[in-house]
Amino acid sequence: MPYLQLDVSRAYPSDVKRELARQLGEIYSRIMQADVRRISIAIRELGEGGLWRCTGEEPYPAALLMCDIRRGRPAEQRAMLAEALVRACMESLKLMINEVNVEFTQHAGDEMYHPMLGGLSDDWSENEASG
Repeated sequence: MPYLQLDVSRAYPSDVKRELARQLGEIYSRIMQADVRRISIAIRELGEGGLWRCTGEEPYPAALLMCDIRRGRPAEQRAMLAEALVRACMESLKLMINEVNVEFTQHAGDEMYHPMLGGLSDDWSENEASG
């Protein structure tokens, strides 16, 4: 944890996805004051017709970024993160603003286990430094 899962309705080359994963990890680490080594990112290509945004008219292809995070950050910090993540997705994947949504699921620290980083995670605190 954190786990960022981006579902998209198009296919992208591996190098584009790797670079986006690097960017999303750096953005998350900086804004959320988290150790970048804890971050996992999935980019799931659901394929044409695999993800739709509903409207009052016809649905259109979309993308959704789910962020499983440790609870404790203020709403303003999460909003700043969402804005930066959306910008990175738009730039890297050539998505339009109306195609990308971000959703957060918040967890207690002890709901995450990192074998290489000491086992169960601590709850997030304002004093946590990245790196």
